[in-house]
Amino acid sequence: MKHKPIVERFANNPILTTDDVPYKVETVHNAGVVKHQGKYIMLFRSHLDTGRSIIGIADSQDGIKFTVRPEPFMTPASEGIFAEYEAFGVEDPRINPLEGEYYITYSAYSPHGVRIGMARTRDFTTLERVAFITQADYRNTVIFPEKIGGKYVKLDRPHSDISPWSVWISYSPDLIHWGESRVIMKPVTYHWDEMKIGPGAPPIKTSRGWLNIYHGVFPTMSGSVYRLGVCMHALDDPARLIAVGDRWILQPEDPWEVSGYVDNVVFTCAAVPEPDGTVKIYWGGADKVMCGGTARIEELVDFCLDNPREPF
Repeated sequence: MKHKPIVERFANNPILTTDDVPYKVETVHNAGVVKHQGKYIMLFRSHLDTGRSIIGIADSQDGIKFTVRPEPFMTPASEGIFAEYEAFGVEDPRINPLEGEYYITYSAYSPHGVRIGMARTRDFTTLERVAFITQADYRNTVIFPEKIGGKYVKLDRPHSDISPWSVWISYSPDLIHWGESRVIMKPVTYHWDEMKIGPGAPPIKTSRGWLNIYHGVFPTMSGSVYRLGVCMHALDDPARLIAVGDRWILQPEDPWEVSGYVDNVVFTCAAVPEPDGTVKIYWGGADKVMCGGTARIEELVDFCLDNPREPF
């Protein structure tokens, strides 16, 4: 008997493709999504035909059917320090709600490598770049939605083999200067995420801990497979992992997840909790299209706590 999947895919996946974009792009993927004033906002990454990336914006009433705005939301800066470090593109935005604003963390590529930029908006009409909050080479940064112990907290991952593709935590008094960094989670040999891991969606607060939906990669003879899993951080000390789920919650299965710009990829930058206890999870399929689905938050927490493994 086939088990009911823990993540139920939307019936009309993919929910956004290049056909939905009113300007020329080659891909639509790896989007941040948030609910703002009762409406869903999606910031999606697109490759241009130069191979470099920009960030578009789309709106939705139901979180499933999105309409893309006529112009991109974010393109590489044209002057100053941001221009130098965004020269090769801006990628993979996460939308981090915090203190009445939305802080957008994104990967900035340049001849110097990749580092994390942070911008902010209140209305998704205007955008202010704030700072670069990592050195090179770092990717996949998410910020917890509230201060913990009087400090801001972020998770990210070095984009190198120095500490092989592991998740780190850092703290800040002002969102700009970060320190007290330490590694808290590593890939586990011959598990579904043995090659590399990284934060996916910004953490979701539950009564039993911070729910972290992350991505993991497994190498195969025909290329890498990207899947999604869950872990739980202690509410008062997010550096302490309560549990890491031993099994994945989502893997590439639909044709547009199995084959595309990069085959066999489901990659999330967004999860939107709903008042009814469900969460909408969004993921890029094969680095080509945007997909989504729903899960029950308590089921994700149980899945993690009831089937744990060590974080290292």
